[in-house]
Amino acid sequence: MTVLVKRSTSWSGRPAAAVLEREPGTLVYACSEVEGAPNQRLFFELYADRVAFDEHGPQPHIRHFLSESGKYVERTEIDRLRPYAGKDPSKSA
Repeated sequence: MTVLVKRSTSWSGRPAAAVLEREPGTLVYACSEVEGAPNQRLFFELYADRVAFDEHGPQPHIRHFLSESGKYVERTEIDRLRPYAGKDPSKSA
């Protein structure tokens, strides 16, 4: 997910600790600034399976985060990826 924030803020990193602590099916939840784009944030999320993805959205910390987003977010783009090639450590023998 790419987010364009209205102003520089730490808002975008707030749910990360709760996600990592309370969502074992969320394998990666990374919030990044984009070099050369001070108001852009990139969220990279990787889930163990579809169940983990479906359980992420209804979590109280995510619902609160999204309810606050209108104060900070100008635009959001969400891309869902379907890996077809690469290295997947969970599938190594």
